[in-house]
Amino acid sequence: MQIADHDAIPETALEWHRTGQGAALATVVETWGSAPRPVGSQLAVSGAGGMAGSVSGGCVEGAVIAEALEALGDGRPRLLDFGVSDEDAFAVGLACGGRIRVLVEPVGAALPEALLADLVAARAARRAVAYVVETDSWARRLAEPGDPGLGPVLADRMRADRSGFEGAAFIGIHNPPLRLAVVGAVHIAQPLVRMARLAGFAPVVIDPRPAFGSEARFPGETLIDAWPDEALAGLGLDARTAVVTLTHDPKLDDPAILAALQSEAFYLGCLGSPRTHARRVERLQAAGLTPDRIAAIHAPVGLDIGARSPAEIAVAILAEIVQRLRRG
Repeated sequence: MQIADHDAIPETALEWHRTGQGAALATVVETWGSAPRPVGSQLAVSGAGGMAGSVSGGCVEGAVIAEALEALGDGRPRLLDFGVSDEDAFAVGLACGGRIRVLVEPVGAALPEALLADLVAARAARRAVAYVVETDSWARRLAEPGDPGLGPVLADRMRADRSGFEGAAFIGIHNPPLRLAVVGAVHIAQPLVRMARLAGFAPVVIDPRPAFGSEARFPGETLIDAWPDEALAGLGLDARTAVVTLTHDPKLDDPAILAALQSEAFYLGCLGSPRTHARRVERLQAAGLTPDRIAAIHAPVGLDIGARSPAEIAVAILAEIVQRLRRG
């Protein structure tokens, strides 16, 4: 899945730098109070004054752009502190003010082009990385899961999508966008994909039955008319992908389940009663899956909130997916 244009801030900065316009990257590194944008938010500024992204609701962008242009002139990074007054906060839709700290780095002079290119390549490959800046020495590097210097700290931050400081080091998390693969274009799938999109997932609906997976039933959604195992193989299931099977038909669900259990997908949920799941377990055991792998299935799918309608079941499913994502 491609990175959305409004999220492609490092990519934009790299392109501006390589085309000779010059570029600086501004990143929110700390917030206090009712800050307009979360830690990790970024703004790219070109030497011509162009901008992409944001570090606030508009209340400090002008000052950050001015500092970014100065940084392009002197080649030095800087940490900027801004207070957002209650009056300015109200103007951008917040109830009260706060403070934000912004790191500004000119590309090439402070932020090496090669390092930014490696970050962009990791994002394009859906590889989770962290951009680490030692603000006392200005040393910079990329860190991946299992990094010996950060250990469980990085794993916790990646799971929570939480950038921030560890001592003097700012850790900027760059996780791949979240995806939800829904196997079975049934009634529950209709509210589920809408809710998933609101929660920040890119949903994909897989169903080889044209009457189910139609544009009329899923307007504007990504529909794949293929057998689930083939479709999932084409997607490439990774640690930022959740899979839900909803068809009740073993011919469709079982190949998807096998594909998901053999992948890095962080969640697999399957619709069906305890009796239906017991029969599913028997089939999976006959296919050679071990009990510990089968135990990774969330079935019956969704948190037990007493859901009855398709929309309520969708709420339960999405809640369980988020719980698994954030709590592990």
